[in-house]
Amino acid sequence: MYVEGRGYLPGKLVVVSGPSGSGKSTLIRLALERLGSAARLSVSATTRPPREGERDGVDYFFTDKADFIARSDRDYLEWAEYNGHYYGTPAAPVYDVLALGGCVLLEIEVQGALQIRRVAPEALFVFVKAPDFAELARRLRARGTEPDPVVLRRLRIAREELAEAHWYDAQIINDDLDSSVEEFTALLKSYGCGG
Repeated sequence: MYVEGRGYLPGKLVVVSGPSGSGKSTLIRLALERLGSAARLSVSATTRPPREGERDGVDYFFTDKADFIARSDRDYLEWAEYNGHYYGTPAAPVYDVLALGGCVLLEIEVQGALQIRRVAPEALFVFVKAPDFAELARRLRARGTEPDPVVLRRLRIAREELAEAHWYDAQIINDDLDSSVEEFTALLKSYGCGG
């Protein structure tokens, strides 16, 4: 795959986006379990505080806003502000895996995906959706991790993200988890991520 500024890298890059509550994190985790070492998930950096049970360097690289901004254009493959916090993909680990011919998945929002599309148009772009907007809202509220104003803000953002789904290479409607995992795993294998 050709990456602007890096040249040809033999690996595969997969970008996965979708609104909060679409189930993309669960879908990715289960697909990666099936693929084993054939693919790996990039760990993003964020300025938001850790949620209960999250570990630095495993779930995210947690950093403060000043450090994030100072490094944003130099050290991140893509970055964006989402829901009042900054998120970005550290570039070096992604390039290292791609240079070795590996498959890297990025779980990022639409703004970041557009940045990746400009520098690596050969990447596979996958958008994950809930079956409908009412189900998405139900899932977000069922989490119980955020107050109503935050959930409402996430739902407004979800409407904007859903309007961008049309330019992704594939869309997965995550209504039945087992079949969605099968579909996603098959898509990754057909792209060259795993046997």
